[in-house]
Amino acid sequence: MTKRYWLMKSEPDVYSIDDLKKDQTTWWEGVRNYQARNFMMQDMQIGDEVLFYHSNATPPGIAGLGQISALAAPDQQQFQKKSEYYDPKATPQKPIWFCTQVRFVKKWKSLISLELIKADKKLAKMVVVQKGSRLSIQPVSAEDFHYITQLAEAVGKK
Repeated sequence: MTKRYWLMKSEPDVYSIDDLKKDQTTWWEGVRNYQARNFMMQDMQIGDEVLFYHSNATPPGIAGLGQISALAAPDQQQFQKKSEYYDPKATPQKPIWFCTQVRFVKKWKSLISLELIKADKKLAKMVVVQKGSRLSIQPVSAEDFHYITQLAEAVGKK
């Protein structure tokens, strides 16, 4: 299959690029949106590349890169009654929620802020800049992915 590109959002006070750097891999647990879950279950493949986005931050933006390192598996938190992600309708025989594993690739020297992304006309079609787009996992075109990585390298040299 062709490599795909994604933007995955996480609140840095919950799980940041620094946490991923320390852990090296993580299961992208806690996603409770069907469309985002379906991206992980049906579309993500090992080797797909990820823009790691800090949401609900000041400023929000892309902090670095990750890579899908394992295919979707049942999100174990859906079975744990004490978890905020517990789902009483889910069973180990019929899981509802899935997650992929993400591997750390790189933390950028400078955050690529949402403001910078919105201001760049070349990135106007990105899902993250569309009004009402709140999905925590979003597809990114190859062109936008490569442009952003080049932008990060340029910003990091300043």
